This record gives sequence, C-alpha cells and structure tokens, in this order.
Amino acid sequence: MAPFSQAPYDPISIACRWGIPVPTEAELLKRITFDPRIYGGKPIIRGRRMAVEHVLGMLAAGSSREEILADFEWMEIADIDACLLYACKLVANEHVEEVPSERPAAE
Repeated sequence: MAPFSQAPYDPISIACRWGIPVPTEAELLKRITFDPRIYGGKPIIRGRRMAVEHVLGMLAAGSSREEILADFEWMEIADIDACLLYACKLVANEHVEEVPSERPAAE
C-alpha cells in the first residue's frame, strides 16, 4: 500500500470549501491596536486589556485555541490568528502599521 499522500490539514482550504469567509492579513492586523494607556502602548487586541504577548505566552505554554477562547469569552479565533500573524511579521522584521485603539481605557 502506498504511503498516505494527502496534503496536511489546511484550515484556509477547508473554510473556502465551506464558503466561510477568511480574513485577509490586513483585516487580521486591524485587530491589533495600540493604546499608550494600556500596558504602556504594547500591542493589544481590539483595544482591550489583553496584550498580544499574553496570547502568545498562553500558546507557548501549551494552551489550545479552544482553551483560550473558553477563558476569554469576548475573544474570537481571528484574534488569536491576528496575534500569530503579528508575531510572524515582527520576527520577519517587516513593518506593521500601528492602529490606535478606539476603545476607552476603562475596560
């Protein structure tokens, strides 16, 4: 019998096949905002008190996306994808445009 030759799991292809809209890189990166009143202006998710580094730390510690989403009900899967994309671009030394937060700092 020939070895298994099917391509690895690809969530983008599956989403497209089912007609699920897939956000563009630009749409994902709009989720990463900056507010000097929150964490000293570090990158945060949609103006909330959740820094990109916190999400990356949870993933690095072994938390699954599902566990993170269960712990933070306001968070969406696209927020996690945005954190990963932001980190990828930062490590690749690409320029990422800062998007100011539009949310009040009280949250």
